[in-house]
Amino acid sequence: MTKVLGITGGIATGKSTVVALFKKAGYPIVDGDIIAREIVAKGQPALAAIVETFGPEIVLTTGELDRKKLGQLIFASPQKRELLNETLKPFLRKEILRQIEEAKKKAALVIVDIPLLYEAHYEAIMDQVAVVYVPEKIQKERLMARNQLTEEEAQQRIASQWPIEMKKERADIVFDNQGTREETEQQVKKWLEEQIGKK
Repeated sequence: MTKVLGITGGIATGKSTVVALFKKAGYPIVDGDIIAREIVAKGQPALAAIVETFGPEIVLTTGELDRKKLGQLIFASPQKRELLNETLKPFLRKEILRQIEEAKKKAALVIVDIPLLYEAHYEAIMDQVAVVYVPEKIQKERLMARNQLTEEEAQQRIASQWPIEMKKERADIVFDNQGTREETEQQVKKWLEEQIGKK
């Protein structure tokens, strides 16, 4: 029977690195970020729902979503962020579930990469949840370096998600990403050996 593993983390904790390791091992990835981008493409029903909620100024003259404007809105206002999440939730969930079912036909393990897995209550549809973990201090340092953000901006983005310690406590599996990429890779390989029997 196919196992569905949800992978989450915090912003800049290295979730993408871990997901890439599973991809390299040959497992299908259902990517919540990609799906979230696809469902708000020009002409899609989810984009129409965003326009209805936030107004036509959220769309560029090309008819595409003004991601920069939307980003500024939602990072500055928890209420607007929540409103966006609520607007997109049904569209996103439907497509994620569809892709999981498709992937289950092809592999013994399906990886579901969802940044806000706990926040959006996706844990119920996973067999297990893995959290990619680094302490918040490292998370903030990495985010500032990666995105050229001030400490305040980085803190604001981190605060827009559940604290990483809370996610760590809830997780079935914790991949500790404080060390080198090789060390993280060893953790993934060990888990695959134990759970799927793949070396």
